[in-house]
Amino acid sequence: MTLGKCPYCDDGEIEVRDKEVSGKKVKLYACTNAQWTTEDGEMFEVTQESTCSFRIWQNSLAKYGKWLNYKEVRELLSEGELEVELLSKKYGKKFYYTKTVVLNEEYGVSVLWD
Repeated sequence: MTLGKCPYCDDGEIEVRDKEVSGKKVKLYACTNAQWTTEDGEMFEVTQESTCSFRIWQNSLAKYGKWLNYKEVRELLSEGELEVELLSKKYGKKFYYTKTVVLNEEYGVSVLWD
């Protein structure tokens, strides 16, 4: 399944790949021109044959209580930014807030913190 055109290279498409990280199944949204390898099942590195390194892990925002789905990644690819609802569990209380997420070449996505 492809989600859109790669924003970092001319001929790549973003596809959904199933990966297992630390025993948990996670989706990796990656460019068709990017191939990933791992030795320990936790750290994934782009191979030397790859011509692009675009990737967004489904659980990139998990520490904020958010997992990215297909629809959200499609919107992020087409619009360049995405409004998401995040969760804070500060002082034992749950607090939801909305922030903007943008593409980031190093980390996949970044939250804009005003």
